[in-house]
Amino acid sequence: MRPLGIEGAWVDSPRVFADRRGCFHEWFKADRFHELTGHPLRLEQANHSRSGRGVLRGIHYAAVPPGQAKYVTCVSGAVLDVVVDVRTGSPTFGAWEAVRLDDREHRSVYLSEGLGHAFLALEEDSVVIYLCSQKYTPRREFGIHPLDPRLAIDWPVDLTPELSDKDATAPTLAEAELRGLLPAYEECVAYRRGLRSTAREATCLSS
Repeated sequence: MRPLGIEGAWVDSPRVFADRRGCFHEWFKADRFHELTGHPLRLEQANHSRSGRGVLRGIHYAAVPPGQAKYVTCVSGAVLDVVVDVRTGSPTFGAWEAVRLDDREHRSVYLSEGLGHAFLALEEDSVVIYLCSQKYTPRREFGIHPLDPRLAIDWPVDLTPELSDKDATAPTLAEAELRGLLPAYEECVAYRRGLRSTAREATCLSS
């Protein structure tokens, strides 16, 4: 795993073992994850999403605390997975980073609490699965319009994005900030610091 340019986000490029029968790879390893982030990935929910070519989902994020961290991969087809820094006060506020996830390279993306997430299906029947640190709680879930000109995400020009009604009416980043809907960077960092402290305490008690 290596960190992306946005603090709190990583990409994992696993070693894939392939032969005439097919292939095998480890798409998540708890010890490696813990070593990198300083805390284990709490698992409360696992999601499965199938999308047609051109379907755009997001930008979604959850209020912090507790937020909702996600570990995302694509098991069939291909998507352009995008992490967006929607944390006010962050050095990279408003920045985004895109990673292609597909069923050939088998990369995964981890985004910590407070970061925004979206993906665009590049192929028909693209299947994305992701592990979530918290269960879905509607009253704590928010969105940013994925075509916000201020963000200027470089979506592929050969696709016409298909959005849900909810995503199509989501506020821009500026509107969400004005309405006080965005998580604060310092609060997100403090929350993750608490996760690390809890993990260290649990290690000490078990040793």
